[in-house]
Amino acid sequence: MANTAMIRTVVGIIGNIISLGLFLSPIPTFVKIVKQKSVADFKPDPYLATLLNCAVWVFYGMPFVHPDSTLVWTINGAGFIIESAYIVIFILYSPGSKRRRIFIVLVVEAAFFAVVVLVNMLAFHTTKTRTLIVGIICIVFNILMYASPLTVMKMVIKTKSVKYMPFYLSLANFCNGIVWLIYALLKFDINILLPNGLGALSGLVQLILYATFYKTTRWEDDDDDQKSRSEVQLSNV
Repeated sequence: MANTAMIRTVVGIIGNIISLGLFLSPIPTFVKIVKQKSVADFKPDPYLATLLNCAVWVFYGMPFVHPDSTLVWTINGAGFIIESAYIVIFILYSPGSKRRRIFIVLVVEAAFFAVVVLVNMLAFHTTKTRTLIVGIICIVFNILMYASPLTVMKMVIKTKSVKYMPFYLSLANFCNGIVWLIYALLKFDINILLPNGLGALSGLVQLILYATFYKTTRWEDDDDDQKSRSEVQLSNV
């Protein structure tokens, strides 16, 4: 029993490291956005979904909701900060219509999170009940986080191009899902098991799509896009 607990702790630490890698994996994408001063066809959906997902899991990991969950709230707290930075970059370099949509989604997410916290703290008075309620919400939003790349996957299939589906994000998604799946199996926790099982499957599908459409991707279009933007800027001088 002690060995199982120790193994689970080690797996959880590995999961934290991989999760941090998952949160940091889009950095090359955002470096490109900052350099180009445009989000191009990159979508904010995965980052908005991950932001809310991290917020809910931080609440789940609090001692007054689900005791002994330090590994859960620490990594999701770090994720919340990192995803917030990504969304700020999206806001800075998005056109007006996309920027307004991001603000609307953020307001809805903040209102929802506030309701979840207030209802659980005021209506439920035991950690067992709070764990049950918040756990269900965590499952839903973890699934949404893993499902959010579906919009990108649809574009990949339609355009036969993986240019706007970052490889390292897909790989990190897959590895993250596998490790937390093992963590949940060592001490059965359906709240962690179900969404991360689906997350591993989602990451696998993304990797398959990447392998399938990598050769048909026109990477040189990046240079063409930059050249076009430069010509527009020169014509406006």
